[in-house]
Amino acid sequence: MRCPYCGSLDDKVIESRTMANGESIRRRRECASCGYRFTSYEQIVEKPFMVVKRDERRQPFDRAKLEKGIARALEKRPVATSMIENIVNDIEDKALITGKANREISTAELGELVLERLYETDKVAYIRFASVYKHFENLDEFINEVNSLGKKNKKNVRKDPVGGQN
Repeated sequence: MRCPYCGSLDDKVIESRTMANGESIRRRRECASCGYRFTSYEQIVEKPFMVVKRDERRQPFDRAKLEKGIARALEKRPVATSMIENIVNDIEDKALITGKANREISTAELGELVLERLYETDKVAYIRFASVYKHFENLDEFINEVNSLGKKNKKNVRKDPVGGQN
């Protein structure tokens, strides 16, 4: 560590103290050349989690942006604000797990995580998000998505052995 008084690189640590719940260390140092005492701090600097755009640009993961998109899809739907928070937390956790190895996730993977979660939560919000995410260009694409949603629902309804539906 360079002495702020004389510029020498020769110093010794006099005292070390853990700060901020173990997230940083405060060190008192003394310059071996001039005797000047100074303090340094060490903390972990993590590589930010990145989102890889379609054009290969990378930008930091933005939780607020994710939350805004999900909230817009769920706007005026019977879903509590706390539920939106839970959805965002769940998607963020899954994204971090998916991109853990190289600390990045593609927008395609992130979009699929959102669609999956919205499908489970609210079908109208799913269609709203899908229409923007999948870049529907005409009414036919929109209708096809709604029809495929209906087909998915029919597959999930099983016949009960007694004759009713489950």
